[in-house]
Amino acid sequence: MATLEERLKQQARALGFELVGIAPATQADGFDRLRDWLNRGFAGTMEYMHRHGEARRHPSSILPEVRSVIMAGMNYRPGERGRVSAPREALGALTRPRSPEGRISCYAQGSDYHDVLLDRLRRLLDWLRQERPDCSGRAVVDTAPLLERDFARRAGLGWFGKNTMLLNKRLGSYFFIGALLTNLELACDAPHTASHCGTCTACLDACPTQAFVAAGVLDARRCISYLTIEHRGDVPEELRHGLGNWLFGCDVCQDVCPWNRKAPPGAEPSLQEHPELVKLDLIEILGLSEQGFRHRFRGTALFRAKRSGLLRNAALVLGNNGDASALPVLRHALEDPDSVVREAARWAIDQISERMKEEG
Repeated sequence: MATLEERLKQQARALGFELVGIAPATQADGFDRLRDWLNRGFAGTMEYMHRHGEARRHPSSILPEVRSVIMAGMNYRPGERGRVSAPREALGALTRPRSPEGRISCYAQGSDYHDVLLDRLRRLLDWLRQERPDCSGRAVVDTAPLLERDFARRAGLGWFGKNTMLLNKRLGSYFFIGALLTNLELACDAPHTASHCGTCTACLDACPTQAFVAAGVLDARRCISYLTIEHRGDVPEELRHGLGNWLFGCDVCQDVCPWNRKAPPGAEPSLQEHPELVKLDLIEILGLSEQGFRHRFRGTALFRAKRSGLLRNAALVLGNNGDASALPVLRHALEDPDSVVREAARWAIDQISERMKEEG
């Protein structure tokens, strides 16, 4: 007869998780690294990382009676329609766009992954409670103070790449992870102890803003994903050209990773690209009111950036594009009620005007 752990994994796969493993609920392996990272200021303006820093030491801060952490991964790699490949020799084109469209990170092109994974993990918890009525638990996807990658590695799901992403031999890095914390004492899987990156530094070399201080160490303050999603306020001027045409997030360090070349596309329909989110019209974005922004992006990952951040990003990308047809909407944005949007629009106008002078 199959063990509870074997049946649990079978149920997780039936719910759409390609990866599943079990880790012991002890102190997070990377807690000291996290504390050093925070002390070095690499979290930028993500104050919540500091506020909840100590809580990330042990999963008992989330579930006091926790004994085991079930880690599950779901593939979101898009098909070719939603993916723009970025071989190393083509990266220059990504940072010198001429199109009025903005690129969206692959992870944000489908439904909000928080909702999708939480639903499946809660269904897995319901199943576990039927098997073991004494079970208590909590599902976590990116919104609780848990070092999820640490427990995913400990559960055997993969290793940490030099770009800090969790890598799996079969799925590469295009997969979401979520955790199910439980009071049950489950048999744990062997941790993933080896690294399979070798001497490859493709991800480090390709970063348009040189955000990696060293292999495995990311300075979020220079990361395009951080700047376009998490950061509030003005983007430092010296990093604006590095944004290229990234409106929300960035996939460059994943695009160049050899482990992603043969990774299969995801099978979960809700995580696959929505046509209207593959690329976005920057001029349309810059014209959105607060109400229009909420109507357009509520229920998607782009809502995270808020109107101020997304319109700021749109203006900066238009400045990088250098397309004079954007000048009318940028001039209109100079009267926006948000000072961050106004400042980005002014910079973009200056960039386009300078390019027009150079081109005669």
